Amino acid sequence: MNVRHTPEPSRTDWARVDEMADADIDFSENPILDEDFWAEAIRWPGPKKQITLRVDPDILDFFRKQGRGYQTTINSVLRQYVDVQRRIEETKRHGRPGKTRPERP
Repeated sequence: MNVRHTPEPSRTDWARVDEMADADIDFSENPILDEDFWAEAIRWPGPKKQITLRVDPDILDFFRKQGRGYQTTINSVLRQYVDVQRRIEETKRHGRPGKTRPERP
């Protein structure tokens, strides 16, 4: 925990937490992390790369009007396009789309 960025002191009794054994922790509210849980997980693709990209002015205006985070939105749109294209390729190769999300770099 980074204390410098915490607006108010923690109400957690960290000394008591530090003294607890793993067996004393109640995990009953945690979800079961089985294969079904991870089926729709998205792998973090790693740090983004800065590039120069030329787009039509109306396209840029559209995304900028979406407000803060418009570059992230552009990335999400491109991600969806790539995922669809990968599924199409999978279908062409195997005659059916894959059952899982495409692997991401």
